[in-house]
Amino acid sequence: MIDGTQSHRFFNRGPSPAARLVFFSVLSLLLLFVDARYRYLESTRSALSVLVSPIQRLATLPGALWQQAGDFFITQSTQRGLIKRNEELTLQHQSDAAQLLQLQALQSENQQLRDLVGLPIRNEFSSQIVEVIYAERDVFKRRVLVNKGANADVRIGQVVMDDIGIVGQITRVYPWLSEVTLITEKEHAVPVEVVRNGLRTIVFGMGDTSQLSLRYMPTSADIQNDDVLVTSGIDGTYPQGIPVARVIKIERDPAYPFAKTTCLPLAGVDKNRHLLILSSLPKLPERPDEKTVAANAESRVKARKK
Repeated sequence: MIDGTQSHRFFNRGPSPAARLVFFSVLSLLLLFVDARYRYLESTRSALSVLVSPIQRLATLPGALWQQAGDFFITQSTQRGLIKRNEELTLQHQSDAAQLLQLQALQSENQQLRDLVGLPIRNEFSSQIVEVIYAERDVFKRRVLVNKGANADVRIGQVVMDDIGIVGQITRVYPWLSEVTLITEKEHAVPVEVVRNGLRTIVFGMGDTSQLSLRYMPTSADIQNDDVLVTSGIDGTYPQGIPVARVIKIERDPAYPFAKTTCLPLAGVDKNRHLLILSSLPKLPERPDEKTVAANAESRVKARKK
């Protein structure tokens, strides 16, 4: 029977652990020196890295999958939050845009009201501000309804204007509403005069809110492009000196006795919401009857003969 000491000595034929440690330490230092000095192990290192690379990738695969899964859920959560935030910002932008448009409309309306209140109306005329509440649905009729009528002492024939010039005339009065016929209504006539030379004429509506017409103007008439037309005041309806239109086009053809003159209304006949109604002009003496005039002339002739 062999005891434990003999058995241990029988199988222990190699170098001792201390010798192995010293040997491999010296070998490691030698390889480090050779690699650092002469670069002999570059190819060996490259070959080993190729062999070890799949193992490294396989070892890092669980961590990479876990990281990608976390990034996916984080991205989805962030994306949902961004989509929701984008929808909220879109709604906020639409609300702000609507409020901005309302503010701009109110500013424009406020400025127009200031201009209307600040008009230098002559003392013999009183005025009142009205609001347009209905517009004629018929595209061939240029009429609007305002929010004051007989209850506010509005009368047929009163002049309606904005802060720039003549808009139209009251043509029908209801208890709480009034109908305004615009100067652009077809065949509606306004006596005017040219500011530059005082030439008197009549401007007619053409059924278009952007055009007026001067009819029966001789081709030799002293009228030019950009001439400003104002009310002449000779009809007893429109006060004198209120802007009406501006000449934009003159067509003269020697074959015709009259020139074709197109004008642009100066007032916002289809734009403004608030207008100004002027009081009626003082009544003029009635136009004498032709028969009465003829009889008076005949009587004067007879009196002279006697």
